[in-house]
Amino acid sequence: MADLAGIVLSPLLQVFFERVASREFVYFFRREKLDQALLNKLKMALLFVNVVFEDAEEKQVVNPNVKEWLDELKDAIYEAEDTLDEIDTEAKLRELDAEFHTTKSKVRKAISTSLKVPFVKKIEPKIKQVLDKLEYLVSQKNNMGLKEGVQGNPSERLPTTSLVEESGICGREDDKEKIINSLFSNDVSGNKLFVIAIVGMGALGKTTLSQLVYNDECVKEHFDLEAWACISDDFDVFKVTKAILEGVGSSANGDGKTLDWLQNRLKESLTGKKFLLVLDDVGNDNYINWEVLTNPFRFGAQGSSVLVITCEERVASVMQTIPNYYLKPLPEKECWSLFVRHVFRGSIHPELEAIGRQFVEKCKGLPLAVKTIGALLRSKVDADDWNKILKSEVWDMSTEIIPALRLSYKYLPSHLKRCFAYCSILPKDYLFSENELVLLWMAEGFLKKSKDKTMEQVGHDYFFDLVSRSLFQQHNVYDFKFGMHDLVNDLAKFVFGQFIFRLESVNSLQVTSKTRHLSILENIPKTFEALYEAKGLRTFLPIFLN
Repeated sequence: MADLAGIVLSPLLQVFFERVASREFVYFFRREKLDQALLNKLKMALLFVNVVFEDAEEKQVVNPNVKEWLDELKDAIYEAEDTLDEIDTEAKLRELDAEFHTTKSKVRKAISTSLKVPFVKKIEPKIKQVLDKLEYLVSQKNNMGLKEGVQGNPSERLPTTSLVEESGICGREDDKEKIINSLFSNDVSGNKLFVIAIVGMGALGKTTLSQLVYNDECVKEHFDLEAWACISDDFDVFKVTKAILEGVGSSANGDGKTLDWLQNRLKESLTGKKFLLVLDDVGNDNYINWEVLTNPFRFGAQGSSVLVITCEERVASVMQTIPNYYLKPLPEKECWSLFVRHVFRGSIHPELEAIGRQFVEKCKGLPLAVKTIGALLRSKVDADDWNKILKSEVWDMSTEIIPALRLSYKYLPSHLKRCFAYCSILPKDYLFSENELVLLWMAEGFLKKSKDKTMEQVGHDYFFDLVSRSLFQQHNVYDFKFGMHDLVNDLAKFVFGQFIFRLESVNSLQVTSKTRHLSILENIPKTFEALYEAKGLRTFLPIFLN
Protein backbone atom coordinates (compact mmCIF):
# COMPACT_ATOMS: atom_id res chain seq x y z
CA MET A 1 0.00 0.00 0.00
CA ALA A 2 2.56 2.51 -1.11
CA ASP A 3 -0.02 5.26 -1.48
CA LEU A 4 -0.91 4.87 2.22
CA ALA A 5 2.65 5.03 3.55
CA GLY A 6 2.82 6.98 6.81
CA ILE A 7 -0.96 6.96 7.34
CA VAL A 8 -2.13 5.49 10.65
CA LEU A 9 -5.28 3.52 9.88
CA SER A 10 -7.97 2.62 12.38
CA PRO A 11 -8.13 -1.14 13.06
CA LEU A 12 -11.46 -1.36 11.25
CA LEU A 13 -10.07 0.24 8.07
CA GLN A 14 -6.73 -1.50 8.12
CA VAL A 15 -8.22 -4.83 7.00
CA PHE A 16 -10.19 -3.12 4.20
CA PHE A 17 -7.18 -1.35 2.70
CA GLU A 18 -5.00 -4.44 2.92
CA ARG A 19 -7.59 -6.38 0.93
CA VAL A 20 -8.11 -3.81 -1.83
CA ALA A 21 -4.34 -3.48 -2.20
CA SER A 22 -3.79 -7.21 -2.69
CA ARG A 23 -2.49 -8.31 -6.07
CA GLU A 24 -5.40 -10.72 -6.60
CA PHE A 25 -8.00 -8.05 -5.93
CA VAL A 26 -6.37 -5.45 -8.20
CA TYR A 27 -6.00 -8.00 -11.01
CA PHE A 28 -9.65 -9.09 -10.83
CA PHE A 29 -10.92 -5.51 -10.64
CA ARG A 30 -9.02 -4.54 -13.78
CA ARG A 31 -9.78 -7.73 -15.69
CA GLU A 32 -13.53 -7.40 -15.15
CA LYS A 33 -13.35 -3.70 -16.05
CA LEU A 34 -15.00 -2.63 -12.81
CA ASP A 35 -15.16 1.12 -12.28
CA GLN A 36 -11.74 2.00 -10.85
CA ALA A 37 -12.81 5.61 -10.26
CA LEU A 38 -15.66 4.36 -8.08
CA LEU A 39 -13.25 2.29 -5.98
CA ASN A 40 -10.87 5.26 -5.65
CA LYS A 41 -13.74 7.45 -4.44
CA LEU A 42 -14.62 4.81 -1.87
CA LYS A 43 -11.03 4.67 -0.64
CA MET A 44 -10.82 8.47 -0.40
CA ALA A 45 -14.09 8.65 1.55
CA LEU A 46 -12.73 6.11 4.01
CA LEU A 47 -9.50 8.08 4.38
CA PHE A 48 -11.52 11.24 5.09
CA VAL A 49 -13.29 9.55 8.02
CA ASN A 50 -10.12 7.79 9.15
CA VAL A 51 -8.53 11.11 10.16
CA VAL A 52 -11.27 11.70 12.75
CA PHE A 53 -11.80 8.08 13.78
CA GLU A 54 -9.59 8.29 16.89
CA ASP A 55 -11.26 11.49 18.09
CA ALA A 56 -14.70 9.98 17.52
CA GLU A 57 -13.79 6.95 19.62
CA GLU A 58 -12.74 9.31 22.42
CA LYS A 59 -15.83 11.52 22.31
CA GLN A 60 -18.42 8.75 21.94
CA VAL A 61 -18.06 8.09 25.67
CA VAL A 62 -19.64 11.42 26.63
CA ASN A 63 -21.45 12.42 23.43
CA PRO A 64 -24.36 10.18 22.27
CA ASN A 65 -24.50 11.95 18.89
CA VAL A 66 -20.87 11.07 18.19
CA LYS A 67 -21.51 7.46 19.23
CA GLU A 68 -24.48 7.25 16.83
CA TRP A 69 -22.38 8.77 14.02
CA LEU A 70 -19.54 6.35 14.74
CA ASP A 71 -21.90 3.36 14.73
CA GLU A 72 -23.25 4.41 11.34
CA LEU A 73 -19.69 4.78 10.08
CA LYS A 74 -18.73 1.32 11.31
CA ASP A 75 -21.86 -0.10 9.69
CA ALA A 76 -20.88 1.48 6.37
CA ILE A 77 -17.36 0.03 6.66
CA TYR A 78 -18.83 -3.42 7.32
CA GLU A 79 -21.02 -3.01 4.24
CA ALA A 80 -17.92 -2.12 2.25
CA GLU A 81 -16.22 -5.28 3.54
CA ASP A 82 -19.31 -7.32 2.59
CA THR A 83 -18.99 -5.96 -0.94
CA LEU A 84 -15.35 -7.00 -1.00
CA ASP A 85 -16.41 -10.48 0.09
CA GLU A 86 -18.73 -10.69 -2.90
CA ILE A 87 -15.94 -9.62 -5.24
CA ASP A 88 -13.53 -12.14 -3.67
CA THR A 89 -16.11 -14.91 -3.98
CA GLU A 90 -16.75 -14.12 -7.63
CA ALA A 91 -13.00 -14.03 -8.31
CA LYS A 92 -12.54 -17.48 -6.78
CA LEU A 93 -15.50 -18.87 -8.74
CA ARG A 94 -13.93 -17.58 -11.95
CA GLU A 95 -10.68 -19.32 -11.00
CA LEU A 96 -12.54 -22.57 -10.46
CA ASP A 97 -14.20 -22.20 -13.87
CA ALA A 98 -10.83 -21.68 -15.48
CA GLU A 99 -9.34 -24.63 -13.63
CA PHE A 100 -12.17 -27.02 -14.41
CA HIS A 101 -13.39 -25.50 -17.67
CA THR A 102 -14.19 -28.90 -19.13
CA THR A 103 -16.52 -29.81 -16.26
CA LYS A 104 -19.49 -27.82 -14.99
CA SER A 105 -20.17 -28.79 -11.40
CA LYS A 106 -23.71 -28.83 -10.10
CA VAL A 107 -22.77 -26.33 -7.46
CA ARG A 108 -21.44 -23.89 -10.06
CA LYS A 109 -24.55 -24.32 -12.18
CA ALA A 110 -26.74 -23.51 -9.20
CA ILE A 111 -24.72 -20.40 -8.46
CA SER A 112 -24.61 -19.35 -12.10
CA THR A 113 -28.37 -19.39 -12.39
CA SER A 114 -28.56 -16.85 -9.57
CA LEU A 115 -26.11 -14.59 -11.41
CA LYS A 116 -28.10 -13.88 -14.51
CA VAL A 117 -27.33 -10.21 -14.11
CA PRO A 118 -23.71 -9.55 -15.19
CA PHE A 119 -21.50 -9.26 -12.14
CA VAL A 120 -20.32 -5.74 -12.96
CA LYS A 121 -23.90 -4.41 -13.12
CA LYS A 122 -24.69 -6.17 -9.88
CA ILE A 123 -21.72 -5.05 -7.77
CA GLU A 124 -21.16 -1.46 -8.89
CA PRO A 125 -24.51 -0.21 -7.53
CA LYS A 126 -23.59 -1.73 -4.16
CA ILE A 127 -20.27 0.12 -4.16
CA LYS A 128 -22.14 3.30 -5.09
CA GLN A 129 -24.62 2.76 -2.26
CA VAL A 130 -21.83 2.39 0.32
CA LEU A 131 -20.06 5.42 -1.16
CA ASP A 132 -23.18 7.59 -0.85
CA LYS A 133 -23.54 6.61 2.79
CA LEU A 134 -19.88 7.36 3.51
CA GLU A 135 -19.98 10.70 1.73
CA TYR A 136 -22.98 11.70 3.83
CA LEU A 137 -21.15 10.73 7.02
CA VAL A 138 -18.08 12.66 5.87
CA SER A 139 -20.26 15.73 5.39
CA GLN A 140 -21.53 15.37 8.97
CA LYS A 141 -18.16 14.98 10.70
CA ASN A 142 -17.64 18.72 11.14
CA ASN A 143 -21.02 19.02 12.84
CA MET A 144 -19.80 16.51 15.42
CA GLY A 145 -16.91 18.77 16.38
CA LEU A 146 -14.38 16.08 15.54
CA LYS A 147 -10.71 16.96 15.19
CA GLU A 148 -8.42 15.53 12.57
CA GLY A 149 -5.22 13.71 13.37
CA VAL A 150 -5.95 12.96 17.03
CA GLN A 151 -3.76 9.95 17.83
CA GLY A 152 -4.30 9.59 21.53
CA ASN A 153 -3.14 12.37 23.82
CA PRO A 154 -1.96 10.86 27.10
CA SER A 155 -2.34 14.20 28.88
CA GLU A 156 -6.12 13.74 29.04
CA ARG A 157 -5.65 12.00 32.39
CA LEU A 158 -4.32 14.21 35.16
CA PRO A 159 -0.76 13.30 36.20
CA THR A 160 -0.58 11.58 39.56
CA THR A 161 1.10 12.99 42.66
CA SER A 162 2.52 11.42 45.81
CA LEU A 163 -0.24 12.78 48.07
CA VAL A 164 -2.98 10.46 49.32
CA GLU A 165 -5.86 10.56 51.81
CA GLU A 166 -5.11 7.41 53.77
CA SER A 167 -8.39 7.38 55.72
CA GLY A 168 -10.29 6.54 52.54
CA ILE A 169 -8.27 3.41 51.71
CA CYS A 170 -9.19 -0.15 52.64
CA GLY A 171 -7.58 -3.55 52.31
CA ARG A 172 -4.08 -2.75 51.05
CA GLU A 173 -2.17 -3.03 54.34
CA ASP A 174 -0.65 -6.43 53.51
CA ASP A 175 0.38 -5.29 50.02
CA LYS A 176 1.96 -2.16 51.47
CA GLU A 177 3.91 -4.17 54.06
CA LYS A 178 5.23 -6.65 51.47
CA ILE A 179 6.50 -3.90 49.17
CA ILE A 180 8.13 -1.97 52.01
CA ASN A 181 9.84 -5.16 53.20
CA SER A 182 11.15 -5.73 49.66
CA LEU A 183 12.51 -2.18 49.50
CA PHE A 184 14.23 -2.49 52.88
CA SER A 185 15.71 -5.90 52.03
CA ASN A 186 17.69 -4.25 49.25
CA ASP A 187 20.20 -2.99 51.80
CA VAL A 188 21.59 -6.52 52.13
CA SER A 189 20.77 -7.88 48.68
CA GLY A 190 23.94 -6.61 47.02
CA ASN A 191 22.09 -4.67 44.32
CA LYS A 192 23.17 -1.05 44.18
CA LEU A 193 20.01 -0.12 42.23
CA PHE A 194 16.88 -2.06 43.12
CA VAL A 195 13.83 -1.93 40.81
CA ILE A 196 10.43 -3.36 41.74
CA ALA A 197 7.39 -3.16 39.46
CA ILE A 198 3.77 -3.16 40.66
CA VAL A 199 1.79 -4.72 37.80
CA GLY A 200 -1.98 -4.93 37.37
CA MET A 201 -4.93 -3.80 35.27
CA GLY A 202 -6.23 -0.24 35.31
CA ALA A 203 -8.44 0.91 38.21
CA LEU A 204 -6.96 -1.72 40.56
CA GLY A 205 -5.32 0.78 42.91
CA LYS A 206 -1.63 0.50 41.95
CA THR A 207 -1.04 4.25 42.26
CA THR A 208 -2.85 4.43 45.62
CA LEU A 209 -0.75 1.57 46.97
CA SER A 210 2.42 3.31 45.80
CA GLN A 211 1.30 6.53 47.49
CA LEU A 212 0.83 4.60 50.75
CA VAL A 213 4.35 3.21 50.47
CA TYR A 214 5.86 6.57 49.49
CA ASN A 215 4.28 8.41 52.45
CA ASP A 216 5.01 5.80 55.11
CA GLU A 217 7.06 7.31 57.95
CA CYS A 218 9.45 4.33 58.09
CA VAL A 219 10.10 4.71 54.35
CA LYS A 220 10.82 8.42 54.71
CA GLU A 221 13.31 7.71 57.50
CA HIS A 222 14.93 4.89 55.53
CA PHE A 223 15.74 6.93 52.40
CA ASP A 224 17.74 10.16 52.13
CA LEU A 225 15.75 11.38 49.12
CA GLU A 226 12.35 10.68 47.57
CA ALA A 227 10.88 11.78 44.23
CA TRP A 228 7.68 11.02 42.32
CA ALA A 229 7.29 11.28 38.51
CA CYS A 230 4.32 10.44 36.30
CA ILE A 231 5.64 8.98 33.04
CA SER A 232 2.59 8.43 30.80
CA ASP A 233 2.71 6.75 27.41
CA ASP A 234 5.14 9.04 25.58
CA PHE A 235 8.02 8.50 28.09
CA ASP A 236 9.75 11.82 27.43
CA VAL A 237 13.17 11.29 29.06
CA PHE A 238 13.83 15.05 29.22
CA LYS A 239 10.55 15.80 31.05
CA VAL A 240 10.88 12.85 33.42
CA THR A 241 14.49 13.70 34.31
CA LYS A 242 13.42 17.30 34.99
CA ALA A 243 10.52 16.12 37.19
CA ILE A 244 12.82 13.85 39.22
CA LEU A 245 15.41 16.59 39.58
CA GLU A 246 12.79 18.99 40.92
CA GLY A 247 11.42 16.20 43.15
CA VAL A 248 14.76 15.77 44.94
CA GLY A 249 14.91 19.50 45.59
CA SER A 250 17.15 20.80 42.81
CA SER A 251 16.22 23.63 40.49
CA ALA A 252 15.75 22.80 36.82
CA ASN A 253 14.52 26.21 35.74
CA GLY A 254 15.94 28.36 33.00
CA ASP A 255 16.04 28.34 29.22
CA GLY A 256 18.48 26.34 27.15
CA LYS A 257 18.75 23.43 29.59
CA THR A 258 19.73 20.27 27.74
CA LEU A 259 19.20 16.63 28.69
CA ASP A 260 22.94 16.36 29.35
CA TRP A 261 22.78 19.30 31.78
CA LEU A 262 19.73 17.85 33.57
CA GLN A 263 21.25 14.40 33.91
CA ASN A 264 24.55 15.69 35.25
CA ARG A 265 22.68 17.87 37.76
CA LEU A 266 20.59 14.84 38.80
CA LYS A 267 23.76 12.76 39.11
CA GLU A 268 25.17 15.36 41.51
CA SER A 269 21.98 15.29 43.58
CA LEU A 270 21.85 11.49 43.81
CA THR A 271 25.53 10.66 44.26
CA GLY A 272 26.13 8.95 47.58
CA LYS A 273 22.47 9.26 48.61
CA LYS A 274 20.04 6.40 49.25
CA PHE A 275 16.97 7.38 47.29
CA LEU A 276 13.47 6.14 46.41
CA LEU A 277 12.06 7.11 43.02
CA VAL A 278 8.45 6.28 42.07
CA LEU A 279 7.69 6.19 38.35
CA ASP A 280 3.92 6.05 37.87
CA ASP A 281 1.86 5.20 34.79
CA VAL A 282 4.73 3.68 32.80
CA GLY A 283 3.35 2.49 29.47
CA ASN A 284 6.39 2.47 27.20
CA ASP A 285 8.77 -0.48 26.99
CA ASN A 286 11.54 1.31 25.06
CA TYR A 287 14.73 -0.14 26.51
CA ILE A 288 16.93 2.69 25.18
CA ASN A 289 14.77 5.32 26.92
CA TRP A 290 14.99 3.36 30.16
CA GLU A 291 18.76 3.06 29.91
CA VAL A 292 19.17 6.80 29.29
CA LEU A 293 16.80 7.73 32.12
CA THR A 294 18.51 5.50 34.67
CA ASN A 295 22.11 6.56 33.95
CA PRO A 296 22.18 9.07 36.87
CA PHE A 297 20.47 6.55 39.20
CA ARG A 298 23.55 4.34 39.27
CA PHE A 299 25.50 6.88 41.31
CA GLY A 300 23.22 6.52 44.32
CA ALA A 301 24.19 4.72 47.52
CA GLN A 302 23.62 1.02 48.27
CA GLY A 303 19.91 0.38 48.87
CA SER A 304 18.60 2.96 46.38
CA SER A 305 15.30 1.83 44.87
CA VAL A 306 12.95 2.55 41.98
CA LEU A 307 9.26 1.66 42.23
CA VAL A 308 7.60 1.30 38.80
CA ILE A 309 3.80 1.28 38.39
CA THR A 310 2.47 -0.21 35.16
CA CYS A 311 -0.40 -2.14 33.57
CA GLU A 312 1.99 -3.96 31.25
CA GLU A 313 4.12 -6.92 32.19
CA ARG A 314 6.27 -6.24 29.12
CA VAL A 315 7.21 -2.81 30.49
CA ALA A 316 8.15 -4.37 33.82
CA SER A 317 10.31 -7.00 32.13
CA VAL A 318 12.47 -4.25 30.62
CA MET A 319 13.02 -2.57 33.98
CA GLN A 320 12.86 -5.14 36.75
CA THR A 321 15.65 -6.62 38.84
CA ILE A 322 13.39 -8.75 41.07
CA PRO A 323 10.10 -10.57 40.31
CA ASN A 324 7.13 -8.29 39.69
CA TYR A 325 4.56 -7.58 42.37
CA TYR A 326 1.19 -8.49 40.85
CA LEU A 327 -1.59 -6.55 42.54
CA LYS A 328 -4.80 -8.53 42.89
CA PRO A 329 -8.40 -7.26 43.03
CA LEU A 330 -9.56 -6.07 46.44
CA PRO A 331 -11.36 -8.79 48.45
CA GLU A 332 -15.13 -8.35 48.65
CA LYS A 333 -15.05 -7.66 52.39
CA GLU A 334 -12.69 -4.71 51.89
CA CYS A 335 -14.70 -3.53 48.88
CA TRP A 336 -17.80 -3.43 51.05
CA SER A 337 -15.97 -1.40 53.73
CA LEU A 338 -14.84 1.03 51.04
CA PHE A 339 -18.37 1.26 49.65
CA VAL A 340 -19.85 1.96 53.10
CA ARG A 341 -17.26 4.66 53.72
CA HIS A 342 -18.08 6.47 50.47
CA VAL A 343 -21.86 5.98 50.36
CA PHE A 344 -23.18 5.71 53.89
CA ARG A 345 -20.37 7.68 55.50
CA GLY A 346 -20.09 5.01 58.16
CA SER A 347 -23.81 4.55 58.94
CA ILE A 348 -25.43 1.75 56.92
CA HIS A 349 -28.98 2.30 55.66
CA PRO A 350 -30.73 -1.07 56.29
CA GLU A 351 -33.07 -0.84 53.27
CA LEU A 352 -30.18 -0.19 50.89
CA GLU A 353 -27.61 -2.67 52.23
CA ALA A 354 -28.74 -5.65 50.11
CA ILE A 355 -28.72 -3.55 46.93
CA GLY A 356 -25.37 -2.03 47.89
CA ARG A 357 -23.79 -5.46 48.23
CA GLN A 358 -24.92 -6.24 44.68
CA PHE A 359 -23.13 -3.10 43.50
CA VAL A 360 -19.97 -4.20 45.28
CA GLU A 361 -20.17 -7.63 43.66
CA LYS A 362 -20.52 -5.96 40.26
CA CYS A 363 -17.31 -3.98 40.84
CA LYS A 364 -15.30 -7.24 40.98
CA GLY A 365 -12.59 -5.93 43.30
CA LEU A 366 -11.77 -2.65 41.51
CA PRO A 367 -11.47 0.13 44.13
CA LEU A 368 -11.95 2.87 41.53
CA ALA A 369 -15.24 1.30 40.45
CA VAL A 370 -16.41 1.08 44.07
CA LYS A 371 -15.54 4.74 44.74
CA THR A 372 -17.03 6.16 41.55
CA ILE A 373 -20.27 4.22 41.90
CA GLY A 374 -20.31 5.23 45.55
CA ALA A 375 -20.02 8.88 44.55
CA LEU A 376 -23.02 8.42 42.26
CA LEU A 377 -25.18 6.74 44.91
CA ARG A 378 -24.39 8.83 47.97
CA SER A 379 -26.88 11.55 46.93
CA LYS A 380 -29.65 9.01 46.33
CA VAL A 381 -31.45 7.44 49.27
CA ASP A 382 -34.37 5.82 47.46
CA ALA A 383 -34.25 2.06 46.84
CA ASP A 384 -36.05 2.45 43.51
CA ASP A 385 -33.30 4.79 42.26
CA TRP A 386 -30.64 2.31 43.34
CA ASN A 387 -32.38 -0.61 41.63
CA LYS A 388 -32.73 1.39 38.42
CA ILE A 389 -29.00 2.16 38.40
CA LEU A 390 -28.15 -1.45 39.33
CA LYS A 391 -29.95 -2.72 36.22
CA SER A 392 -28.19 -0.29 33.91
CA GLU A 393 -24.90 -0.94 32.16
CA VAL A 394 -21.76 -0.17 34.15
CA TRP A 395 -20.78 2.30 31.45
CA ASP A 396 -23.96 4.28 32.11
CA MET A 397 -23.02 4.70 35.74
CA SER A 398 -19.82 6.69 35.50
CA THR A 399 -17.59 8.37 32.99
CA GLU A 400 -14.69 7.94 35.43
CA ILE A 401 -14.42 4.14 35.28
CA ILE A 402 -14.30 4.25 31.50
CA PRO A 403 -11.15 6.42 31.15
CA ALA A 404 -9.30 4.36 33.75
CA LEU A 405 -9.77 1.21 31.68
CA ARG A 406 -10.19 2.78 28.26
CA LEU A 407 -6.56 3.88 28.23
CA SER A 408 -5.65 0.19 28.20
CA TYR A 409 -7.53 -0.04 24.88
CA LYS A 410 -6.53 3.35 23.57
CA TYR A 411 -2.82 2.61 23.54
CA LEU A 412 -3.11 -0.88 22.08
CA PRO A 413 -1.35 -1.30 18.74
CA SER A 414 -3.84 -1.13 15.89
CA HIS A 415 -3.57 -4.84 15.09
CA LEU A 416 -4.62 -5.75 18.65
CA LYS A 417 -7.61 -3.43 19.01
CA ARG A 418 -10.02 -5.43 16.87
CA CYS A 419 -8.83 -8.73 18.36
CA PHE A 420 -9.44 -7.43 21.89
CA ALA A 421 -12.84 -5.88 21.18
CA TYR A 422 -13.98 -9.09 19.46
CA CYS A 423 -13.55 -10.91 22.79
CA SER A 424 -16.80 -9.30 23.98
CA ILE A 425 -18.52 -12.11 22.06
CA LEU A 426 -17.55 -14.32 25.03
CA PRO A 427 -19.78 -14.26 28.15
CA LYS A 428 -18.54 -12.80 31.40
CA ASP A 429 -16.74 -15.31 33.62
CA TYR A 430 -16.12 -17.55 30.61
CA LEU A 431 -12.69 -19.21 30.62
CA PHE A 432 -10.95 -19.68 27.30
CA SER A 433 -7.73 -21.15 26.00
CA GLU A 434 -5.16 -19.52 23.74
CA ASN A 435 -5.92 -21.96 20.92
CA GLU A 436 -9.67 -21.31 21.09
CA LEU A 437 -9.30 -17.57 20.72
CA VAL A 438 -6.52 -17.68 18.11
CA LEU A 439 -8.64 -19.94 15.88
CA LEU A 440 -11.53 -17.47 16.12
CA TRP A 441 -9.24 -14.56 15.20
CA MET A 442 -7.91 -16.56 12.25
CA ALA A 443 -11.43 -17.33 11.04
CA GLU A 444 -12.38 -13.64 11.24
CA GLY A 445 -9.27 -12.56 9.30
CA PHE A 446 -7.91 -10.42 12.15
CA LEU A 447 -4.35 -11.75 12.03
CA LYS A 448 -1.74 -10.13 9.82
CA LYS A 449 0.11 -12.41 7.45
CA SER A 450 3.81 -12.86 8.17
CA LYS A 451 6.61 -14.20 5.98
CA ASP A 452 8.45 -15.67 8.95
CA LYS A 453 5.61 -17.04 11.10
CA THR A 454 2.58 -19.26 10.76
CA MET A 455 -0.82 -17.72 11.49
CA GLU A 456 -0.90 -19.71 14.74
CA GLN A 457 2.42 -18.16 15.80
CA VAL A 458 1.15 -14.67 14.95
CA GLY A 459 -1.98 -15.39 17.01
CA HIS A 460 0.18 -16.61 19.89
CA ASP A 461 2.08 -13.31 19.88
CA TYR A 462 -1.19 -11.32 19.82
CA PHE A 463 -2.66 -13.38 22.65
CA PHE A 464 0.25 -13.04 25.05
CA ASP A 465 0.63 -9.36 24.23
CA LEU A 466 -2.91 -8.94 25.61
CA VAL A 467 -1.95 -11.10 28.62
CA SER A 468 1.08 -8.87 29.18
CA ARG A 469 -1.18 -5.80 29.17
CA SER A 470 -3.39 -7.29 31.92
CA LEU A 471 -6.41 -7.45 29.61
CA PHE A 472 -6.39 -11.25 29.82
CA GLN A 473 -5.69 -12.87 33.16
CA GLN A 474 -4.52 -16.44 33.64
CA HIS A 475 -7.03 -18.32 35.76
CA ASN A 476 -5.08 -21.50 36.42
CA VAL A 477 -1.40 -22.18 35.81
CA TYR A 478 -2.08 -25.88 35.39
CA ASP A 479 -4.68 -25.90 32.60
CA PHE A 480 -3.71 -22.58 30.97
CA LYS A 481 -7.21 -21.13 31.03
CA PHE A 482 -7.65 -17.37 30.79
CA GLY A 483 -10.43 -14.92 31.48
CA MET A 484 -11.32 -11.23 31.43
CA HIS A 485 -12.32 -9.06 34.35
CA ASP A 486 -16.02 -8.16 34.05
CA LEU A 487 -15.25 -4.48 33.53
CA VAL A 488 -12.65 -5.29 30.88
CA ASN A 489 -15.31 -7.40 29.15
CA ASP A 490 -17.63 -4.38 29.42
CA LEU A 491 -14.91 -2.24 27.87
CA ALA A 492 -14.63 -4.62 24.90
CA LYS A 493 -18.43 -4.62 24.56
CA PHE A 494 -18.50 -0.83 24.64
CA VAL A 495 -15.88 -0.65 21.89
CA PHE A 496 -17.60 -3.15 19.57
CA GLY A 497 -21.06 -1.84 20.48
CA GLN A 498 -24.18 -3.21 18.80
CA PHE A 499 -22.16 -5.02 16.14
CA ILE A 500 -21.57 -7.88 18.55
CA PHE A 501 -24.28 -9.63 20.54
CA ARG A 502 -24.39 -12.31 23.22
CA LEU A 503 -27.66 -14.23 23.32
CA GLU A 504 -27.59 -15.16 27.01
CA SER A 505 -31.30 -15.40 27.84
CA VAL A 506 -34.65 -15.49 26.09
CA ASN A 507 -35.19 -11.94 27.30
CA SER A 508 -32.08 -10.60 25.57
CA LEU A 509 -33.37 -10.77 22.02
CA GLN A 510 -32.09 -7.39 20.86
CA VAL A 511 -30.43 -8.43 17.62
CA THR A 512 -30.45 -5.61 15.06
CA SER A 513 -29.59 -5.17 11.41
CA LYS A 514 -26.15 -3.97 12.54
CA THR A 515 -25.30 -7.21 14.39
CA ARG A 516 -22.33 -8.86 12.70
CA HIS A 517 -21.07 -11.28 15.37
CA LEU A 518 -23.32 -13.33 17.65
CA SER A 519 -22.78 -15.96 20.36
CA ILE A 520 -25.46 -18.09 21.98
CA LEU A 521 -25.24 -19.99 25.25
CA GLU A 522 -25.86 -23.73 25.14
CA ASN A 523 -28.86 -23.59 27.47
CA ILE A 524 -30.84 -20.99 25.49
CA PRO A 525 -33.94 -22.36 23.70
CA LYS A 526 -33.08 -22.66 20.00
CA THR A 527 -35.56 -20.16 18.64
CA PHE A 528 -33.79 -18.17 15.96
CA GLU A 529 -36.53 -15.82 14.76
CA ALA A 530 -34.65 -12.99 16.48
CA LEU A 531 -31.74 -13.54 14.10
CA TYR A 532 -33.71 -12.67 10.99
CA GLU A 533 -32.83 -8.99 11.44
CA ALA A 534 -29.09 -9.73 11.26
CA LYS A 535 -28.79 -9.77 7.47
CA GLY A 536 -25.04 -9.14 7.60
CA LEU A 537 -24.23 -11.74 10.28
CA ARG A 538 -20.66 -13.04 9.97
CA THR A 539 -20.26 -15.08 13.15
CA PHE A 540 -22.62 -17.55 14.82
CA LEU A 541 -20.81 -18.99 17.83
CA PRO A 542 -22.38 -21.55 20.20
CA ILE A 543 -20.83 -21.20 23.67
CA PHE A 544 -20.51 -24.22 25.94
CA LEU A 545 -20.03 -23.02 29.49
CA ASN A 546 -17.03 -24.20 31.50
